[in-house]
Amino acid sequence: MAAADKATQQLARQLFTLSLVNGSVSAAQVEGVLAYLEKHPPAQPKQVLLAYRRLIARELAKSRVVVEHAGPVTDGILRSLEGALTQKYKRQITASAIQNAALIAGLRLRIGDDIYEASVAGQLEQLSA
Repeated sequence: MAAADKATQQLARQLFTLSLVNGSVSAAQVEGVLAYLEKHPPAQPKQVLLAYRRLIARELAKSRVVVEHAGPVTDGILRSLEGALTQKYKRQITASAIQNAALIAGLRLRIGDDIYEASVAGQLEQLSA
């Protein structure tokens, strides 16, 4: 990694750290960081902002679960998943549902980098591997 790239990544990580309050991304803090960058642009503003955005997006994804489903999913099921995952991850989790007929039946949950597979398509894929 070139020195400029390393410095860009380091600055993005520092800005990301300033964007957290009690371990969670704060909209007010992000606004403050962006206002500061606007007044004091870094040497490579586009690269810094892209790296900063990736870090923020990754952190926000840790608080959202995307529930892929083949059949119907009720709000009650989504709220139940939110509660269970909030307890597991020890932070507030929100759920959104996306229909995916390719799953055949069952669910696939994506939260941050974690994937929980409970679908027929996933089981068939494992059997074929």
